Amino acid sequence: YPEEALETEIVVLESGVDKATAHKLVQIAHRARNLKGHGLDEGISTRLLVYSGQLIHKGVEPVAACSMTMVTPLTDDPDMRDTLNAAVQTFFG
Repeated sequence: YPEEALETEIVVLESGVDKATAHKLVQIAHRARNLKGHGLDEGISTRLLVYSGQLIHKGVEPVAACSMTMVTPLTDDPDMRDTLNAAVQTFFG
């Protein structure tokens, strides 16, 4: 994964969201990536962050956008979804 500042810039450029929103998305991804191997098979990719940012830029509420792009696609485990949703709520709740 790119380092945090670069990944934030990628999300800004590719999705159209402001830097603060992009940084929140990156921070959520970093929390989720720490769970890789501890219940998650894969982390949140930069591409998923861009998809989330695009939805937010188009007017989708951030928590809903994150759920659609960064939580639901990664796991069907209810406990892991709760953990990921808690990370989303930390930044957008």
